[in-house]
Amino acid sequence: MKEIIILGSTGSIGTQALDIVDENPEKFKVVGLSCKNRIEELKKQINKYMPKYVCVERQEDALELKKEFSTVEFFVGSLGLFEMASEKCDLLLNALMGISGLAPTYNAINNGTDIALANKETMVTGGQLITDLAKEKNVNILPVDSEHSAIFQCLMGNKKSSVKRLLITASGGPFRNMNLNELENVTLAQALKHPNWSMGQKITIDSATMMNKGLEVIEAKWLFDMEADKIDVLVHPESIVHSMVEYEDTSIIAQLGFPDMRIPIGLALNYPNRLNYSGESLDFIKVGSNLHFEKPKLDVFKPLGLAYDALKAGGNKSVVLNGANEVLVSAFLNGNIRFIDIQNFLIKVMDMDFDNKINTLEEILALDSEVRAKTIEVINRGEKC
Repeated sequence: MKEIIILGSTGSIGTQALDIVDENPEKFKVVGLSCKNRIEELKKQINKYMPKYVCVERQEDALELKKEFSTVEFFVGSLGLFEMASEKCDLLLNALMGISGLAPTYNAINNGTDIALANKETMVTGGQLITDLAKEKNVNILPVDSEHSAIFQCLMGNKKSSVKRLLITASGGPFRNMNLNELENVTLAQALKHPNWSMGQKITIDSATMMNKGLEVIEAKWLFDMEADKIDVLVHPESIVHSMVEYEDTSIIAQLGFPDMRIPIGLALNYPNRLNYSGESLDFIKVGSNLHFEKPKLDVFKPLGLAYDALKAGGNKSVVLNGANEVLVSAFLNGNIRFIDIQNFLIKVMDMDFDNKINTLEEILALDSEVRAKTIEVINRGEKC
């Protein structure tokens, strides 16, 4: 039985991972859970799975929960996540949002724990640090994002030296057919209606701006040791082909399936073996003649182009991109800026000069804090490019 810790257990990825645990009770034992503020849902999870460790955001929540669950060891806040990640388990599923996932991933790897990674910001901000440490500790980083899981599967049994390019697919989000002027009037409600996937608010907005795909391009570079000019994005509205790998002989291997995150989650949890799954099988007769592919509109959805620029520039640019984007998405969700302002302000921040020292975890987190402060200043001044 594989013992697992789930960071972000009440979110979309976390709850679907627990669905897989429920379907395979003989294979998995949940020993750790974390959530930010969905305490009532967390209580139900603790009652059901009886973990050894639980982390919550606030000290007062930990104290109240301790009264009801006296045998559980509670951790609090970002430091608590970092500490709980070092507890003994076979696999840590990181389904946290944003750069908050970086430090726990680092600590888990440092303690020799395999990672099921749904937190793409870990690799976007700390790609070199994390991949170097994983090699040193002989730790597996198993991708949970559907696109990276697809590439991971397409690479199985093949030599990396034979890869010509990676083809990452994108749904295009809810505004795929809009032009730049039409994005001026996008509302929050519209941006939160993804056509294919059910996800958290932050990642849904990132999908609408296509920043999510930009972050995935950067993540793919580190996960698969691939340069930017060998990573292409294709808009694929149906989200049936999750990604592809082209080899030097021009053969292309693709991974297909319905848009269901339980499939890549299950593979990561049970790697190297696959799980029997009760989900619906793909019917090629129904979908075979209705698969479309387009080039992304880089002149409309500028965050994707900014991500390529950041990856090619190297240094601190990916950390700047991620930190600024997190602040801007939060501002949009809170009604403080328009949808189009996310990319307008992002361009402005990316042109700023920041400290280029990102060799350690502490330096990355310090730069992230500086970027966030500068981004808030840009928002408050109303500056646009």
